[in-house]
Amino acid sequence: MIKAIYSLYAFITFVAVMLLIFPFVIISSFFGRLKGGNMVMRLCMLWADIWFALIFIWHKKIFEAPHDKKKAYIFVTNHISYLDSAMIPKAYRQPIRPLGKVEMSKVPVFGFIYRNAIVTVDRSSPANRAKSLLILKSLIKKGISVLVFPEGTFNMGTAPLKDFYDGAFKLAIETQTPIKPVLFLDAYRRMPYESLFQMTPGQNRLLYLKEINVAGYTSADVEKLKQEVFDIMESKLIEYDGAWRKSQTTKEEI
Repeated sequence: MIKAIYSLYAFITFVAVMLLIFPFVIISSFFGRLKGGNMVMRLCMLWADIWFALIFIWHKKIFEAPHDKKKAYIFVTNHISYLDSAMIPKAYRQPIRPLGKVEMSKVPVFGFIYRNAIVTVDRSSPANRAKSLLILKSLIKKGISVLVFPEGTFNMGTAPLKDFYDGAFKLAIETQTPIKPVLFLDAYRRMPYESLFQMTPGQNRLLYLKEINVAGYTSADVEKLKQEVFDIMESKLIEYDGAWRKSQTTKEEI
């Protein structure tokens, strides 16, 4: 019951802060994909800062290597919770565009912010996937980082990660942009995907791993690069006691 009440409070405050920033998002949208998109992402950072403070979730950033915010990366992150989307503007404090499912853009109000903050993709359409890839490449050329969830959707299995799609790794090789893995270690603890009414306050750790240089990699090395990144992320999730569903019959003890 307490979790349900807390979750309802979190939802109400989420919507309230969203409505507060919405007029400024509308104004920002008139400044185009590049400048306007950066403005919307900064507004999302403000949204996240206010909301997480209101719901008593605090973030601890752990850096295993120095991080250069002025450098463009292809960020790859594990996907384990509905909270992941809200965590993006907390985790990435630099010009960035996430790649996200087009379906979310249909949600009233939120969808408008979503469309102006990210690059949408319709995975069922090869033409749309190709268009999204071209947009990502153009953003990287302008020094803007991109974020991809390489698992594609929630990891609902009992392993630390789902199998990765090729997209992020093809993009990294084709643009010769380093990959930077970032792990959301506690998102599942704070908000398990099984229910929207099981949220809990507390610490939310963000782990920034060493960048992976792709210089010298070719299109023939996509599988090699993908496996290299997968192995690193999997081992660090285990090392840092990251949260995921570790049993088919019971939820992970948190």
